[in-house]
Amino acid sequence: MSISGNDLTCRKANLSKKTRKIYAIDLFCGAGGLTHGLARAGIDVRLGVDVDPNCEYPYTANNDADFLLKSVENLEGREILRYYKKNGITLLAGCAPCQTFSTYNQKANESDKRWWLLDHFSRLIDELSPDLITMENVPRLVVQNVFDNFLAHLERKRYFVQFQVINCEEYGVPQHRNRLVLLASKFGSITLISPKDFDKTKQTVKDAIGKLPLIKAGASHSSDPLHLSSSLSALNMERMKVSKPNGTWRDWPPELVSDCHKKRSGKTYPSVYGRMAWDGSSPTITTEFYGFGNGRFGHPKQNRAISLREGAILQSFPSDYKFVLPGEQVKIKAIGRLIGNAVPVTLGEAIGVSLYKHVSSVPSDRIKSLRKARSQ
Repeated sequence: MSISGNDLTCRKANLSKKTRKIYAIDLFCGAGGLTHGLARAGIDVRLGVDVDPNCEYPYTANNDADFLLKSVENLEGREILRYYKKNGITLLAGCAPCQTFSTYNQKANESDKRWWLLDHFSRLIDELSPDLITMENVPRLVVQNVFDNFLAHLERKRYFVQFQVINCEEYGVPQHRNRLVLLASKFGSITLISPKDFDKTKQTVKDAIGKLPLIKAGASHSSDPLHLSSSLSALNMERMKVSKPNGTWRDWPPELVSDCHKKRSGKTYPSVYGRMAWDGSSPTITTEFYGFGNGRFGHPKQNRAISLREGAILQSFPSDYKFVLPGEQVKIKAIGRLIGNAVPVTLGEAIGVSLYKHVSSVPSDRIKSLRKARSQ
């Protein structure tokens, strides 16, 4: 297991400055976006847990952590407790699958078993009693009863809780992505670091992917199999050629407009079949960002949808983050889902910095008393 050289150097430098080590377990870890960000902040993430076998290679190839292939529904705290260091500060992190609560999903309801995964997060909090908790999800979760129950549970367990909806763009992620971030601590009041204090420069699409090599639709680059773009039909290629950055299908000549968009119900979806613009942030990277017709995912200049690698970079993954074994076929849908579902790495770093800032302010006697209570 390894992480890239620059990240490892940064991580070691950060760790050398920490007098109170945080050890973490990442539930619903996916490809490792949150883990990678926490590690950049100096947090020692020991284990990632996910039910999707496609997550194992990218998670372990890029992060110094073990991977457990298991549903959180069936996971028991005693199975993973050993990953915490006895006298260390413990963190339980996770981003329960958000599709159920997303504004893109108009059909999900309480019959979807993913709706209740937050309850299993609560159960594992009971079983592990971590010092710190963080959760990231879509903003719409805030208005759901399951979130109210989660908050009430944390308060009963005497956690200090803070949550807010932030735009990842303000933290240096090169996309417009609104997310709910929750932090909880047994030590005292805790807050997410402000964008100003995090001190990351805002990134445009050009800053992020402007220097990647040219490729054609349906092709990949010889030096990076993940720099792969979906193919386009002849009709969609014609549409692509007349699409403008930040434009819509309304810019097309009438013969290229889809029948569904000519209907009243389709006229309210102008952002599909659109190009990104170099000088702004990208739209939210979804699990289907690789498709030109799935949103404003057209490349700003080239006649194609953005590649898998470009989507990963817009999620603030390092440009050398590994998603498939060398020589293995790149499965666009599977990798696209991992990238779109990920916590942006830079947001994970901001969360990690916030946690360490909080821990550094806690009096030593407070930490000792909680450790003593935990051991009894």
